Amino acid sequence: MQYLEPAPIKDRENPLESMMSRFDEAVRILGLSDEMYHILKVPARQVIVGLPVTMDSGKVKVFEGYRVIHSTILGPGKGGVRFDPDVTLDEVNALAAWMTWKCAVVDIPFGGAKGGVACNPREMSAGEMERLIRAYTKGMQDIFGPDKDIPAPDMGTGPREMAWLMDEYSKAKGMTTHGVVTGKPLVLGGSKGRVEATGRGVMISTLVSMAKLGLHIEKAKIAVQGFGNVGSWAAKLLEEKGCNIVAISDISGAYYNDKGISIADAITYRDENGGTLENFKGAEKIDADSLLTLPVDVLIPAAKEDVITMHNADKIQAKLIVEGANGPTSAKADVILKDKGIIAVPDILANAGGVTVSYFEWVQNRMGYKWALDRINRRCERAITNAFNQVYDTSLKYDASLRTAAYIIAIDKVATTYKYRGGY
Repeated sequence: MQYLEPAPIKDRENPLESMMSRFDEAVRILGLSDEMYHILKVPARQVIVGLPVTMDSGKVKVFEGYRVIHSTILGPGKGGVRFDPDVTLDEVNALAAWMTWKCAVVDIPFGGAKGGVACNPREMSAGEMERLIRAYTKGMQDIFGPDKDIPAPDMGTGPREMAWLMDEYSKAKGMTTHGVVTGKPLVLGGSKGRVEATGRGVMISTLVSMAKLGLHIEKAKIAVQGFGNVGSWAAKLLEEKGCNIVAISDISGAYYNDKGISIADAITYRDENGGTLENFKGAEKIDADSLLTLPVDVLIPAAKEDVITMHNADKIQAKLIVEGANGPTSAKADVILKDKGIIAVPDILANAGGVTVSYFEWVQNRMGYKWALDRINRRCERAITNAFNQVYDTSLKYDASLRTAAYIIAIDKVATTYKYRGGY
């Protein structure tokens, strides 16, 4: 069989190239045909829209918006809407594909999608943000739908923007449609437990993998890179389980205390000081990059893509990496980590708590009935734990990394479903 060779990987990897290198490896192990390779590789739909928006100054600025639906083989497209200056079509393509594999790994009946607008939300007023998300929704109103493509918050967007999106879509359809989007405020059909869901998934993945490696909860030292929604919730929930968090970081730098950091104090400080840890006194400030190479047992990169690379992977001392962010480890770094015997729980498993509870939100919207928080948390834990155990067993079967095993499971599930559904 002939396969396309992945594009050359640069030191600073293109996220699409990085995703495809993992995809190719799993496809080779599964022995899929050339035809199935291309069916699963090519996105089902890519949409680019121009969005003229009147700014507060009175001038009209045109933004470029994207929506990529990678696959609808398992169900409707599912994926966030990212507002960021560096958004590109390649990035959105990679993130959409990751969503396909993420939903498949945790056995959710959704396909993968992702959206984005190249803008800087930190420099925009609430009015400008509202006009932009409404323009984006109008441009995508024939793409979105509770049975077609279901957006959600992502970098630069949150419940407020999802409320505007739902409202704009509902106006276009002439009826309130809660199920068109997830991550909404509770009063608009949002789900309990959604805000902390991604961090909860990271916590569950960390505890399950620590148990597999024989790491004791009370004795292990954990470093968390990134103290936004995912990182702070993961740290908080792990602390509540008895874990010792010795390092955290955000845009202001990294903070280290070998005896442990009070995460509750750090969250309170952050929330009372403009959203950053600048001048936090509960730990010593250290160089931000050095957090990744601290002498800890568990490292949780929960900030951004491509932070563990060929340039620092050999210096990492953690026995276990649990990926809270999307794509924090480059493909070249994978090889180095494996050679060092470091176990990495991949993003498409570790941070799947968010899409799992998003699915629960969608289900509740379709039922017109809300679940209690303990039921949501219990079902989320069951889904992540079952997925981890399946990935772990697959890694042993194929003598592969957890990342490759996760891709094998996801790709095999989507390919098998396609064969049952059939093509043209």
